[in-house]
Amino acid sequence: MFRHVPRSDRRHLVAVVVLCCAVLCAGLPAAVADDLRDRQDRVRGDIRAVERHLDHSTDRLVVATKALEDARAELSSARDQLARTRGELAVAEVLDRQMQAKLDTSIARLDDARQELATGRAIVAEQEEVLGQLAVQNYQSGDPALLGLSMVLTSQRPTELSSQLNSVRSVLDKEAMTLDRLDASRVVLTVQEREYQLAKRDVADQRRAAAENLARKAALESRAEQEEATVAALAEKRADARREAAKAKAADLEELRGLERERNQIEALLRKRAEAARRRAAARAAARAQEAVRQAPGLLSYPVDSYITSHYGMRLHPVYGRYTLHDGTDFGAACGTPVRAASAGTVVARYYNAGYGNRVVLDSGFEAGAGLGTSYNHLSGYSTHVGERVERGEVIGYVGNTGYSTGCHLHFMVFRDGSTVDPMKWL
Repeated sequence: MFRHVPRSDRRHLVAVVVLCCAVLCAGLPAAVADDLRDRQDRVRGDIRAVERHLDHSTDRLVVATKALEDARAELSSARDQLARTRGELAVAEVLDRQMQAKLDTSIARLDDARQELATGRAIVAEQEEVLGQLAVQNYQSGDPALLGLSMVLTSQRPTELSSQLNSVRSVLDKEAMTLDRLDASRVVLTVQEREYQLAKRDVADQRRAAAENLARKAALESRAEQEEATVAALAEKRADARREAAKAKAADLEELRGLERERNQIEALLRKRAEAARRRAAARAAARAQEAVRQAPGLLSYPVDSYITSHYGMRLHPVYGRYTLHDGTDFGAACGTPVRAASAGTVVARYYNAGYGNRVVLDSGFEAGAGLGTSYNHLSGYSTHVGERVERGEVIGYVGNTGYSTGCHLHFMVFRDGSTVDPMKWL
């Protein structure tokens, strides 16, 4: 919370507070000073360890938390994409095995077709050779039909003629049978050639499809490797963001303790002034003090004419997840809206604080049986200075958005005898 305040300025601020307390005590009789010290000790002992509600976290924690959320979202998206890629790669690998099996089957079919084609060609060649030999024999011995006629004309005995005719008939039957076999073999060869060409094209198609799937699988493997590297980088980024958020949160907690110490010092200062004012006014206002109530609604004026955005009281802290005290009332108003003194009093502090931003603290003296003080926070600017006496309704500053604030508003605080109380019970 003191992140925007240099260390030297912090030490100076604490020194000023301590000096003011010393001056107040020095200006009083020893007995009164001792009484004030005793009262201060009693009040400090009664104050519970209440953590003040932080309206908004520091910019560093906001940025770190946003970075952590973004890193988580990016990592989740990257993991989803990696899962999809791995799924596609698994499908491609299964398809690759299936296509390889089909390719092996097609190659085996092609080999069978090639062997059958070679066998068919050999059979046709063998039968063509037989026909060729028969043709040569016919050429040498003449036409078998004419040869039969010649035998009839030249044969001397019937038995000889019958034997020669049977030989001619056998030659003719063998030639016809060989020719029929050749025709059948050529038909089979045509079928075998067609089967070979089909098997050859099927193998080519299978190889082309396998090559395309192999290229797709290689691309998916490369993409999966890149996405795995991205997931690893995002995981490291998320770890860095988590460490940064934890560091910022620890810094906020440390600054919170510092702000609580500062608030205690301010409360002690106002408490001592209230005690001094009470004793000075006791002689001339004893009767009025005895009849005064602890709270006096309507005693203070509204510092701005606006609506309330957040009330005084305990609430769940949005960052630390525990209940803390919101020690004032927030009024929504545009930046630059004049802020007016809720009552007449003296400006006892005017400075910048990392949590409250620009603030003005007024001491209104002894009112309604109590020492009364008010504080105006997150101002964009001042129109008064320390030690100045201001009247009720006088402009003392302007609404702003400084300190722990993400929007223009006034954080208004009321101190009774140095302790914060609900401002709405005094307005």
